[in-house]
Amino acid sequence: MSAEPGTTGMAQTERIPVPRTPELVMATRAGRAAAAVVRISDRGARIGVVTIALVWHLAIGLPAVLAARSELAAPQVVVGGWLLVAVLGGLAGVWLLRDAALPAPPLAVLLLAVDVAVFAAVGRSQLFGPANWVWGGLAWFFVVALWQRPVRWLFALLAAHACTGLTAVVLYGATEAADLARATMALYGTSSLPAAVFAGGATLTALSRDRAATAATTNTMVAEREAAEQARRDRRERLALVSAAAGEVLTELAQGRADPADPQVQRRCTHAAARLRRLIAESDDVPHPLLHELRAAADLAERNGLPIELVTIGTPPPLPVQVRRSLTDPLIAVLADARDWARLTVVSSSDEVVVALVTPDAAGPDAHGPPPEDGDGQVEHRYERDGKIRWTQTRWHR
Repeated sequence: MSAEPGTTGMAQTERIPVPRTPELVMATRAGRAAAAVVRISDRGARIGVVTIALVWHLAIGLPAVLAARSELAAPQVVVGGWLLVAVLGGLAGVWLLRDAALPAPPLAVLLLAVDVAVFAAVGRSQLFGPANWVWGGLAWFFVVALWQRPVRWLFALLAAHACTGLTAVVLYGATEAADLARATMALYGTSSLPAAVFAGGATLTALSRDRAATAATTNTMVAEREAAEQARRDRRERLALVSAAAGEVLTELAQGRADPADPQVQRRCTHAAARLRRLIAESDDVPHPLLHELRAAADLAERNGLPIELVTIGTPPPLPVQVRRSLTDPLIAVLADARDWARLTVVSSSDEVVVALVTPDAAGPDAHGPPPEDGDGQVEHRYERDGKIRWTQTRWHR
């Protein structure tokens, strides 16, 4: 074990990422919770819409088309349109349930083309019959294709569907009052329910988003208040520690029981000052508190005329205050006795932090004695001296 005197000044190599404050973490979690509530609510509505569209198409539209196939003007067109919508609806339903973006404009154009083709192919006898499945079934596929789009898009498609139906009624010559009433009732009865479901789903999603955001904001405020209370308790604890660190030696000096020229008193003052500096540094909001506290102690030692080299390797993980104190306090005690030079090294990984201090071994016994070997159960202490150098190490392992 050997060491050379370090260079004057503190050499440091570290990479500091953007800090993640508790408020940022809480806000992120709150946003994720709100998004999860909205996603669950919207997913239930999607499942309902896709199920209604496909079940209606299979259970009502298909039997009616097959039963009246011989009465249709162009049965191949009607059946082909039914198959095309079934395929399009199935694909759109899969995309919708997987939260994938639907190509709404192409789907809308294809559905309107099928609408026109089926009205032209059913013939006059089945214009108002169940075989003309586009009266009641096509509107549900409009809802699937335009889910999470503006409501006005659905109203535009329903208006185009109504114009197609009324044009077919006029071209087939079904212009009597009874026929017009049937057409009006068919359009109203088959379009109002899909429109209501579409608007209701959008409203439910918006309400869920608002309520989830309100709940998340409330939880964030509660967490911030608790964090403020904890910070106040921590400040009180630090104030008590600061008073204990410097109070005894200052009292002795004030009462004349300690001589400022005594090297032992000077060492106690240096130790108290270093501990004060470290305790003050605990309250700073910095990315890496451990490095900040060690740098504060090293800076104080350098101000007192001790050439010190600070080397950092790796990025320390977040550590509780008590663990940081256990890592730094034994080294600060030795640093107060250091003469000529000192080298402070911090080696960090995600599950381990090792802090080592090497100083010349001054003659005479230790004033404070070596640190304990086992620390406080979380941090290990090691201390060695061989007459030439003094080596102190603290180690935390997850």
